[in-house]
Amino acid sequence: MNGGADLGGMHGFGPVVDDPDEPHFHAGWEPRVMAMVVALGACGQWNIDQSRFARESLSPPDYMRWPYYRIWLEAAEKMLLKADMIAKNELGETKSLTPAIPVKGTMEPENVWAKLHSLAGSAERPGSTSAAFAVGDNIRTINNHPAGHTRLPRYARGHNGVVTKVLGHHVFPDSSGNDLGDDPRWLYQVRFLAQELWGEQANPRDSVTLDLWEPHLRSMS
Repeated sequence: MNGGADLGGMHGFGPVVDDPDEPHFHAGWEPRVMAMVVALGACGQWNIDQSRFARESLSPPDYMRWPYYRIWLEAAEKMLLKADMIAKNELGETKSLTPAIPVKGTMEPENVWAKLHSLAGSAERPGSTSAAFAVGDNIRTINNHPAGHTRLPRYARGHNGVVTKVLGHHVFPDSSGNDLGDDPRWLYQVRFLAQELWGEQANPRDSVTLDLWEPHLRSMS
């Protein structure tokens, strides 16, 4: 969707300043929110793409003014309510007011490290078709503006690029994030010239590389 998270190429937000000494967290509550969100993910009531959509579908003014982990917290509340894991009148309480529902899994403290490091490649799926594109192929992205979740950013829609890697067969977030199942598709690394995305005023030496799925791409041949 074209929400508050899709800001690529927009003006007025100031420069991105790289601070090598920036702390991981800026307030004492932030690591607690991160731990909570990771633990909730282990319950298996939603997937990573659905949680991304919960964040990016927040009100754009709120998304832009809230700190990073406030966005995580608000999205977690949305997902908890949607999954009936919490009642609305419990959000301001310090204890449960209704019985807990069964969940698919939990993350015990002693298993956190092993659990998180076992997730590498968890979005890969076996494929029954051959990849439609190869390294070096010229492609054009679709120009589509769905109201739901998509991993094709707004600034890269309807533009020409070149495939630089074939990354395998993966869960398609545009399906998974919209409660439509995994629908695995081929995933590619695609390079776009900055001037292709933002015009002649962009630096001709710059480029942007994105990971995009096969339904996002069309052949230029």
